[in-house]
Amino acid sequence: MKPTHGVLMFLVTLCTLLFGAALVAQGADVEQGKKIYNEPGRCATCHGPSGKGDGALAANLPVKPRDHTDKEYMSKLSDEDLFKVIKGGGNAVGKSPLMPPSGLTDDQIKDVIAYIRTLCCHQ
Repeated sequence: MKPTHGVLMFLVTLCTLLFGAALVAQGADVEQGKKIYNEPGRCATCHGPSGKGDGALAANLPVKPRDHTDKEYMSKLSDEDLFKVIKGGGNAVGKSPLMPPSGLTDDQIKDVIAYIRTLCCHQ
């Protein structure tokens, strides 16, 4: 029996929900993303080394950094959403201006996104 278009679309949607939108970041290097995420002055400084929003500077911020381990919230964000906020900072997406643009290359951002997806979606 051949699967119908509806069944195939359901399976694609299910895979996207289960694995986040990491499929878009194919070829991204999760380990490199982890290294970048944890570099001094980068993501972990505010989001914390485990991504829970509890980094060294988080307590001093008026807006708590996003918890990257929150599967329910993070699964609603596309890789494109994450790319925009990482590339352009909070102002680029109407969020806190305290999150600065990353200054990373597009490939480095894709690596970071791939790593972030492991924090929320592969536990």
